[in-house]
Amino acid sequence: MAVVGAGYVGLTTAACLASLGHRVRCTDSDRGKLARLQRGEVDILEKDLPGLVAEGIAAGRLGFVESAAEAVETAEAVFLCVPTPMGEGGMADLSAVIDVATKVRDVLSPGCVLVNKSTVPVGTAARVAALLGRDDVAVVSNPEFLREGTAVHDFLNPDRIVVGSDTRGPAERVAALYARLGAPTVLTDAASAEMVKYAANCFLATKLSYVNAIAELCERLDADIGDVTEGMGYDRRIGPTFLSPGPGWGGSCLPKDTMALKQVAEVAGFEFGLLDEVISGNAKQASRVVERIAVACGLDADADLTGLRIGLLGLTFKAGTNDLRDSPALSVARLLAERGAELTGYDPGLTGAEPPIPGVRVVDDPYYIAKDAHALVLLTDWPQFRALDWPRIAGLLEGPVVIDTRNHLDPDALSRAGIAWRGFGRPPVDPVRTPSFDPVP
Repeated sequence: MAVVGAGYVGLTTAACLASLGHRVRCTDSDRGKLARLQRGEVDILEKDLPGLVAEGIAAGRLGFVESAAEAVETAEAVFLCVPTPMGEGGMADLSAVIDVATKVRDVLSPGCVLVNKSTVPVGTAARVAALLGRDDVAVVSNPEFLREGTAVHDFLNPDRIVVGSDTRGPAERVAALYARLGAPTVLTDAASAEMVKYAANCFLATKLSYVNAIAELCERLDADIGDVTEGMGYDRRIGPTFLSPGPGWGGSCLPKDTMALKQVAEVAGFEFGLLDEVISGNAKQASRVVERIAVACGLDADADLTGLRIGLLGLTFKAGTNDLRDSPALSVARLLAERGAELTGYDPGLTGAEPPIPGVRVVDDPYYIAKDAHALVLLTDWPQFRALDWPRIAGLLEGPVVIDTRNHLDPDALSRAGIAWRGFGRPPVDPVRTPSFDPVP
């Protein structure tokens, strides 16, 4: 089989299918990336992926070729794993899907199944089938549900497999490729399969916007969002996941998928007011974070921040990745920079020569960002931030305060170190005060 696209979805798909015993050829438009992959070098920070790629190459089940035609010409199944970024007006840009389908339509072998794994609007399978113009090639929708940072685990331990085709035979053939995983399988029509992905991602975005709103309400009512979400999460109808407040949702999927579904609804003549509120609520979250930072530093919420030195803990959109796409951390950083703050950032996922981040000086030492800073702001919940030497950081800070936008750190540990902790939706925790003289016996 063949996989077109070697991003985190395509490369994970190719490597995992190879690990299941299939022979896979993978191709990508980036020849430099392909050359590195042929040497077993993986650019993506993704747990277990480099080892799986190396294993597949060594076993002869995984190969990388430059030509899409060469990759697909004898394949029984061809997976399209190409980018579908946000296009004009918010609709998904299908140019990569259309381009690949156009290039390979004449070399696909009779009986081949073209499997669309990219996130695409409802109706794309029918559009691609019409473009191919081949009755002997079926087009199937097989959306991915991979989380960056745990993509390999998610592929090999799926909650479900969704396969959509207007003809049952091709859908069953694709579903059979995953048989060893033993996951629940949903066989449906192509349009429904395409809708599943958007519906799922937009529901997750709704939970995140909702919990951020509840966190703000908790602050106004002196309630604790941690206790509130714990009480909610035990309800099996709700569940505990995606109930953590933060600086907003971002990444490569949720922003573009929410906007794409909004556009799909508009084209269908449906006023999706709920989704509009989810998107607008998230858009306001970065401004709210900046206001909280200003107040924590003893200023008015809308104060000029010129001269304020702030260290940023975390820049990627999510821990465990090196992905900066639509990172809420960068949205916060941009607003801080616009208001005059001097920013230094550290992220464990960004090492070596990284692309410049406007307004942020990126360093490779978390303690460096604390030196003479008026505040630290945690924006990405990397586990190693909990293990930092907080007494050491307290000695480096000009202003001993940490704004923890994800409620990730131990407030008591910071308090004992002499640092004020400010979370979201939770009561503030001030430093433990120790007497400056020996108490009278």
